[in-house]
Amino acid sequence: MLSAPSRAVRSRLTAVVLGSVLVGCGAPSEAPAQGKARPVAKAEVTVEPIKAATELTDVNGVRIALEKKPERIVCLFALCDDILTELGIVPAATNNALLSRPRFLGEAGAKKVPVVPGGFIAPEVEAILSHKPDLVIGLGDTHGKLAPALKGATTFWAMQPETWEDSVGYLRDTAALTGRTAAGEKAEKAFRAKLAAAEKTPSDKTALIIYGSDENFGVATPDGDVTASLFPRFAEYPWKSRGVEGSYSLEEILAQDVDVLFVETMSFGGADGKLSEKLAKNPLWGKIPAVRDGAVHEVDSEVWAKGRGTRSMGIVLDEATAALR
Repeated sequence: MLSAPSRAVRSRLTAVVLGSVLVGCGAPSEAPAQGKARPVAKAEVTVEPIKAATELTDVNGVRIALEKKPERIVCLFALCDDILTELGIVPAATNNALLSRPRFLGEAGAKKVPVVPGGFIAPEVEAILSHKPDLVIGLGDTHGKLAPALKGATTFWAMQPETWEDSVGYLRDTAALTGRTAAGEKAEKAFRAKLAAAEKTPSDKTALIIYGSDENFGVATPDGDVTASLFPRFAEYPWKSRGVEGSYSLEEILAQDVDVLFVETMSFGGADGKLSEKLAKNPLWGKIPAVRDGAVHEVDSEVWAKGRGTRSMGIVLDEATAALR
């Protein structure tokens, strides 16, 4: 099974792994859902105006109300950092590495942003409050438990993205709360235009995203993973969630005739090395068409697995469509 941090990175509304948990060996418990998943409806390019607001209702049905535009925002997961970057806002503090990427703040810029100790799973409440935030944004099923401890000192906003539409919605809501409506509309329009362009020239190749730190790996599914939710619009993506955690095998991956494989290596608990290199120890790995044809792409998990916002998704579209040509 995947480690707790790995599961949390791809969490669901039901607080299970974001993407079915896969085991690299052993007999499958059931066959994976198959078939073409490319939707008929195309992404809408028109962007509705964003109106400034002072309140909204979060994923848990909790009302978020602010007396003024938040100026100091602490991010407890990368979607928050992605959104703030799109809006031209630098977080008061963060607990992930997304900002260090070149198309965000870069290493020099990211070093100026304080890091909340405690890691992704258990960020320290006292450390969060030491930054005097007007607003704290976290992942609902991971950081929701912090809400009682933060109550009275700041406002906590729980987000829970599962699809690219969710992420766009959170961008719009954040733009409304911060008054950065024009920046929000610009970022949404740029992303939608890029997605629409990808849809106009779909690939006939089959793609798959796998993630993990060792031979125990996962497969991202379009119905519960923001990045994977993009793929059926411009490629064949032969995997759907079973709705529950299950055991898979490399035999099942082999059976899908995957032409292009995207690999997100996630290092936890001292694990190192690329996931693709570890899976190469299994003789079945080399029989997968993508592996055999040299079409395995190790991608930046900070962007592909954790970013989940319009900037990260734009990077994914650039890299994915180039690999699928």
